[in-house]
Amino acid sequence: MTRRLAAILAADVVGYSRLIGTDELGTIRALRALRGECVDPAVARHRGRVFKATGDGVLVEFASVVDAVACGIEIQRAMPGRNAALPEQRRLVLRIGINVGDIVIDGEDVLGDGVNVAARLESLCEPGGLCISRSANEQIRDKLNLSFADLGEHAVKNIARAVGVFGLRAEDIAGLPEVALEGAVAAGSGAPGPSRPEIRYCRSGDGTELAFAALGQGSPVVKVGNWMTHLEMDFDNPVWGRLYGELARRHRFVRYDTRGNGLSDREVEDISFDRFVDDLAAVIDAAGIERCALVGISQGCAIAVAYAARHPERVSRMVLYGGYVLGANKRSRTAAQIEEFEATLTLMRLGWGQNNPAFRQMFTTQFIPEATRQQADYFNELQRASTSPETAVRIMRAIAETDVGDLLAKLRAPTLVLHAREDARVPFEMGRRMAAGIPGARFQPLQSRNHLILETEPAFAQLLDAVTGFLAE
Repeated sequence: MTRRLAAILAADVVGYSRLIGTDELGTIRALRALRGECVDPAVARHRGRVFKATGDGVLVEFASVVDAVACGIEIQRAMPGRNAALPEQRRLVLRIGINVGDIVIDGEDVLGDGVNVAARLESLCEPGGLCISRSANEQIRDKLNLSFADLGEHAVKNIARAVGVFGLRAEDIAGLPEVALEGAVAAGSGAPGPSRPEIRYCRSGDGTELAFAALGQGSPVVKVGNWMTHLEMDFDNPVWGRLYGELARRHRFVRYDTRGNGLSDREVEDISFDRFVDDLAAVIDAAGIERCALVGISQGCAIAVAYAARHPERVSRMVLYGGYVLGANKRSRTAAQIEEFEATLTLMRLGWGQNNPAFRQMFTTQFIPEATRQQADYFNELQRASTSPETAVRIMRAIAETDVGDLLAKLRAPTLVLHAREDARVPFEMGRRMAAGIPGARFQPLQSRNHLILETEPAFAQLLDAVTGFLAE
């Protein structure tokens, strides 16, 4: 069993026993249609997972409480239209409760106080309404243009403390302006506003076409390209979508797909570390940026280091997360490790592009071993969508030859280096060594096993605070 933080949505039908007693078969058919036509599609759109279905309701897990609230509102907004043509005694009316809290994963089931509180909130809700806990209300307050009524403190069975309850009535939900609903969808998707940035193209030094996008206003921040990216999928990213949204809210945030990935040229002649650095330079020029902060993730850290060494006057500061000075082939390795690396490349050729995600799931567990089902499913699909099997192998071989050790001492930009202590993909020592080699760099260890720290773990809040605070200096 594992423990994590999540948002839980509990929904059930008001007067279910009466409906079953009046028309058992008709009620069962209506419930099946409600799930298939309304509830399940809304859950999927907001990246949730139904982990338990009862005769009259569902329990759904979300990585984001914003997603959970947006989903609940969408479902309740749809109900009056579904009931309009039905006599009152046959109408299905829902109550929905949402809580964010600690849960325990036991196989496919979800247990714990986080679930119990959500179920209690649902029972307190008015028919057609939505109730959320105080903790959920605090998390959505600055993200959604919604105002929940304070319904006071309520006792919850087997929970020692009273729970603060906030609610929207059915008429409140029906009267929400469209702009509030658009804001809910945008915030839940990880995008910082209701619109998505325009995707533009530029050419790298060798003519390779690169897709990039800019969003937000303020001092420019460029996320250095790394493999397994797709600009269109960033909007629905349940892994780091929140970080991207925060950066876009505070800065002019520029992202791009590096060569061989996403919307950039997929079939390219030269895939090498030097060309990756050229790609970064081309995007910065095309975006009209004279000087910017760089955010590097994983192998993007070494690319940022190389660019800053080439163009020190154009880099204001750097954030380097989960990076390394030496690629796999430049580190001291045993014969077994070398054999494992080659075996991984063979599996990539054979399994990367298949519809069955079994191989990609193995790769996912190396990057995010503590992912939720939703996060793992997203990452599995991102791998397949981002690049072809052969290009993935070529990129792996290219980044394995990374060596920026001689460049570290040349850097002058203020630098923040972060690394997970138990990183399952890149050894913690690689991050420590990078920080030690850069003059004046700050080093912040984070407690996690994930190579990509997840929004649902405590270390993510530390990461977010450290990155946004450092970039604001």
